[in-house]
Amino acid sequence: MLKLLSSSSSLHNRVNSLAPTSIRTGSSAPFLRVLSSLTGLAGRNRNLGCRVFFCSDASDGSEPPVAEAEVKEAESGAEAKPSSAIVSTNPRPEDYLTVIALPLPHRPLFPGFYMPIFVKDPKLMAALQDSRKRQAPYAGAFLLKDEPGTDPSFVSGSEADKNIYDLKGKELFNRLHEVGTLAQISSIQGDQVILIGHRRLRITEMVSEEPLTVKVDHLKDKPYNKDDDVIKATSFEVISTLRDVLKTSSLWRDHVQTYTQHIGDFNFPRLADFGAAISGANKLQCQEVLEELDVYKRLKLTLELVKKEIEITKIQESIAKAIEEKISGEQRRYLLNEQLKAIKKELGLETDDKTALSAKFRERLEPNREKCPPHVLQVIEEELTKLQLLEASSSEFNVTRNYLDWLTALPWGNFSDENFDVLHAQKILDEDHYGLTDVKERILEFIAVGKLRGTSQGKIICLSGPPGVGKTSIGRSIARALNRKFFRFSVGGLADVAEIKGHRRTYIGAMPGKMVQCLKNVGTANPLVLIDEIDKLGRGHAGDPASALLELLDPEQNANFLDHYLDVPIDLSKVLFVCTANVVEMIPNPLLDRMEVISIAGYITDEKMHIARDYLEKSTRESCGIKPEQVEVTEAALLALIENYCRESGVRNLQKQIEKIYRKIALKLVRQGVSGENEVTETNDAEVVQVNGLVQNTDDSKNQSGLESVEGDSHEQVESSLEPDTNKDAKETENVNEKEAIMEIEKVLVDKENLSDFVGKPVFHAERIFDRTPIGVVMGLAWTAMGGSTLYIETTHVEQGDGKGALILTGQLGDVMKESAQIAHTVARAILLKEEPGNTYFANTKLHLHVPAGATPKDGPSAGCTMITSMLSLALNKPVKKDLAMTGEVTLTGKILPIGGVKEKTIAARRGEVKTIIFPAANRRDYDELASNVKEGLNVHFVEEYSQIFDLAFGDDESSEK
Repeated sequence: MLKLLSSSSSLHNRVNSLAPTSIRTGSSAPFLRVLSSLTGLAGRNRNLGCRVFFCSDASDGSEPPVAEAEVKEAESGAEAKPSSAIVSTNPRPEDYLTVIALPLPHRPLFPGFYMPIFVKDPKLMAALQDSRKRQAPYAGAFLLKDEPGTDPSFVSGSEADKNIYDLKGKELFNRLHEVGTLAQISSIQGDQVILIGHRRLRITEMVSEEPLTVKVDHLKDKPYNKDDDVIKATSFEVISTLRDVLKTSSLWRDHVQTYTQHIGDFNFPRLADFGAAISGANKLQCQEVLEELDVYKRLKLTLELVKKEIEITKIQESIAKAIEEKISGEQRRYLLNEQLKAIKKELGLETDDKTALSAKFRERLEPNREKCPPHVLQVIEEELTKLQLLEASSSEFNVTRNYLDWLTALPWGNFSDENFDVLHAQKILDEDHYGLTDVKERILEFIAVGKLRGTSQGKIICLSGPPGVGKTSIGRSIARALNRKFFRFSVGGLADVAEIKGHRRTYIGAMPGKMVQCLKNVGTANPLVLIDEIDKLGRGHAGDPASALLELLDPEQNANFLDHYLDVPIDLSKVLFVCTANVVEMIPNPLLDRMEVISIAGYITDEKMHIARDYLEKSTRESCGIKPEQVEVTEAALLALIENYCRESGVRNLQKQIEKIYRKIALKLVRQGVSGENEVTETNDAEVVQVNGLVQNTDDSKNQSGLESVEGDSHEQVESSLEPDTNKDAKETENVNEKEAIMEIEKVLVDKENLSDFVGKPVFHAERIFDRTPIGVVMGLAWTAMGGSTLYIETTHVEQGDGKGALILTGQLGDVMKESAQIAHTVARAILLKEEPGNTYFANTKLHLHVPAGATPKDGPSAGCTMITSMLSLALNKPVKKDLAMTGEVTLTGKILPIGGVKEKTIAARRGEVKTIIFPAANRRDYDELASNVKEGLNVHFVEEYSQIFDLAFGDDESSEK
């Protein structure tokens, strides 16, 4: 500890103690010597040479170096006793004129201070160790200059060290400051070297590059007068400032104690070095103090640095005080709130949290207590009792509170009044959706059964079909028709079982599953739940949600559905589940077995026309703010829009196109309205200018005459006050009429001719390529995601010759379709030999079969009969009957097997203006179920063997049309 003591009362009044007296560095206080040195009151024997040697204990390099003073008589010249803590200093430090240069990256080394540095260069480390062994443990420590063009404040320590290690030889020499410190190598541990500063050095020249060795001059302070009042005053101000800093920083006090142990007596130069070394100034300011040899100027620079430390200390104190006040204020507020709660509780004005929560839960449960199952009531009562015994601060309290919150929020036994009026339900369903007869019929059956029974049970219905046919939207309409609450959640991509069955209550952030959340949201126990995209369930590390849905969608199990969070059975038997899927084959079989599947094939052109006119156009017009009298979309435009832009099964894309049309119409109407308003504004402005001109002329004429009497003036004023009102009313009426005439916007007409101006060029073109199919070309029917399309099969011969019979297939065909083509080639060859035994066309002809639209992948067996007919047409050199299309899988024996997508293929045939269709006989039932408007105008044949197709395709037109 640093302390200034003096027997002189005047000095004692000037300098107070800098630290408590409890810490001493020896039997005598070091700061007594400091004061004596600074004031010259303590005499010293000048015949004795006092040299301070800095060293470290070689046995333990982790301890800081200890400086011990060895006082020797100058004339004796006796050697010191050997000790592990003292390093010999023969020759003397001032005798070293050539030293190894060590770069210091962060701060300069001041005399009397130690500094650890890291040496990564093995050559340099070897040189330092060699110097220490040769009893010459000294090196030069020089501050490294900043790299030109860089700001040292933005370079991290690791980057700076890396830059130092890369510097060698001349480059390193040029980056060193000239003035440094002669440093004693105290200890070396690994790559760490402990240096202790002795005296100032100045580089004169470079001696060698690896390791960098330089010649130096030893610098001495400039002579100064110890009795100079200015120097004394400056030093006392430095001491006073240090004393203020020491009051607040224990770290600085440790620096003082260590320094006094190392350096011994203080004097003015050492005081300046001490203040600069322990300050938080940057390296350039410290280097400036190190380079300054004038003691007075050095003291002034040090005084500036310690004054800055005082300012930083004040800022630190203010920050600490503000934070302390904030914390104490919050604690005080917390204590007052707790006292207020206790007072209110004693007065009966307020209950504690646990009592209030229990009362809230009981009040919530009371309306449904009679309907609540007994086992649920028992669990709730047990949890309420448990809640009273738990501390509010415990984690179990929050778990129990959340559990009771969910248990009491569920609608136990609370059902909504259902609608059993079939006619009313039919009306609601027809209002929202056109078509979907199968779905509507099934819902009406559900209502009829409920009416006869007096109550309704839940069902699981699955609506399957392509996108955009109204599967999701029909769910809300069904709920409205049944007067049930509606809840929808999608399971597409769901990979966590906990989303269905909930988490365990012990987990952090645990929640019930979707069904429990559904019941809480809707507030009834018999809602309509729409489970969307059930064919897109995921499967991950958290389990298989499809298996978890088995319990939810099983009528035999969902009466006692067990959620992991609630852990009490829930009755879901009254819930009506409606699931939606695009591809039924993607649903797991056990789950599919529990659902009643209703297929929605899509809409034909007539149905789309009704939907577009009665539903989509009306809603779009209202959403765009357009009145019916402002726009007209013709039937031809809608038909062209459906057939050339929107051929898919659903109507989602049709809705987008209609919205696009009406958006462009809205923009056109607004532009017409803006131009009309501008014309009206320009007309009004011109009239105002004209009226102002007339008034001004009248005033000028009056001023020029100036001969009117008072009576005349008053009479004219009365007339003038009456006339403008009449004229004003007339002009306003005229302006309104003109504005109405201008604002009357021309009605927008959307017809087939200008449809492309609203929706662009047609996306689809006529599928029919030939008016009459040529030889080797036959029209087939295919099912696609767009609903269905016609498909041409083309066959031609490549080359002929004995034994060259072969078949080439192109058109991006799948494996099944390639096998079907091989079967067709074999069957066609057999039929040709049967019809014309001497015809060896297939045996000697290489054929090429192609299915157009090569960029579209195609697969499936239903084109087998079409391929046979195409090959036979080429072999017989005879085209098939006009306006004929066919579909059906064929076997090697010529049997025709059933196919799928009868409705879609029939719609595609009608769109392609086909008159005659050939279907497998097994598909007669599917065709009979089609609406009459779909079958209208079609001549359909059902066949069991290919021989029947041969007769229909290649027979006479007259006979085949009958």
